[in-house]
Amino acid sequence: MDLRTRLRSRVARRPRVFHVAVPGGTEARLGVEAELRLRGWPVSGTPADADLLIVCGTPRPHDAEWLDRLEAGMPQPAARVVVQGPARAAQALDTGAAALLTRPARAHSHEEARGGGHDGGHADHMDHDMHDMHGMGEVAGLPMAERADDRDQLRLDRLHLPLGPGLADWPAGLVLHLALQGDVVQTVEIGQLPVPEAGSPYWNEPWLRAAQGEEIGRGVAARRRCAAHLDSVGRFLAVVGWEDAAARCRRLRDEMLSGASRESIGGRLRATMRRVERSRTLRWGTAGLGGLSARRARSAGVTGPASEAGGDAYDRLRVWLREVERGLDELDDAELLGSGHVLVGPRGRLDGERPPSRALLDVLPELLTGAEFACARIILASLDPDLDELAFAPTAGAAHG
Repeated sequence: MDLRTRLRSRVARRPRVFHVAVPGGTEARLGVEAELRLRGWPVSGTPADADLLIVCGTPRPHDAEWLDRLEAGMPQPAARVVVQGPARAAQALDTGAAALLTRPARAHSHEEARGGGHDGGHADHMDHDMHDMHGMGEVAGLPMAERADDRDQLRLDRLHLPLGPGLADWPAGLVLHLALQGDVVQTVEIGQLPVPEAGSPYWNEPWLRAAQGEEIGRGVAARRRCAAHLDSVGRFLAVVGWEDAAARCRRLRDEMLSGASRESIGGRLRATMRRVERSRTLRWGTAGLGGLSARRARSAGVTGPASEAGGDAYDRLRVWLREVERGLDELDDAELLGSGHVLVGPRGRLDGERPPSRALLDVLPELLTGAEFACARIILASLDPDLDELAFAPTAGAAHG
């Protein structure tokens, strides 16, 4: 066995993984994260540090180009696998590891290296009109800054930067087009990949099924709500860099979804929630970011935790933590979701004029404008919109969550 084969074998035993979800891929993502934890495979925050790219969900033809860009940014040899559902996660990971042993290394062209390197994410391939929006030239294919007045009427460089959809812990399908002057966000435009209309949003399923007349227990709904908030808390903590706490939240999320009893999970869950809430470092780093008053939230149609918080990113996090603890007491509630009440999913009312995540996206530009670029992802993570809701028509109905 030569040196190259030895190195390939070592990588294939425990490859570094970068995973992204396409719209409609939430359940597949959860299955992949659980399988990765079970195997102990390291998860990378960028394709440049990964051996295996895992696509969660069912990509459609318009996804091919940005996924190709992500793979082109990976060191060779690299492999890509698609996981369309949680039951297929283990097999897909085995397939990916096997491909690392046999796939020939592909030489990077200059074009590939350039394109893959900045989708963190450049989505010009998915929205070619964006280049017209830039209103500036390119040098060697890279966008250059233009000149524009800042808020103090000083003429400074302005750089247009797209973020998404190929980022870790990022809402599936979301693309933000930012205009930056220095490190300050000047303008924000929301873009998105098309969301499949088939199926209902994973996190909202209990309430939507109840609205269709199915008998769903309140405990089932409480369990899904707790898991959704634990998922949001985990993504938030990963974005701020507290990986250990993020991993704890994801483990608790998976246990919650697998039906763990209140007795078996309650102690560890409360301890984790309190540890997060009592972190002075976390509070210091996130308080004051993305302020959204309760009055402004109501006027914008925002419901759910973001409206209840009536404050900044840290306040929204605290509402998630409180709702998780509160939901713990409802896990064994066998009473059926009642009729004649409002539908309230993890992100807000489901029977309003707009899906709750649409309202969150509508207020996002005003929360990001004027913020430092380094804080933009924290603010977004504190809202954690679910774009799968956007293709699902609001339901007049019937179940109080």
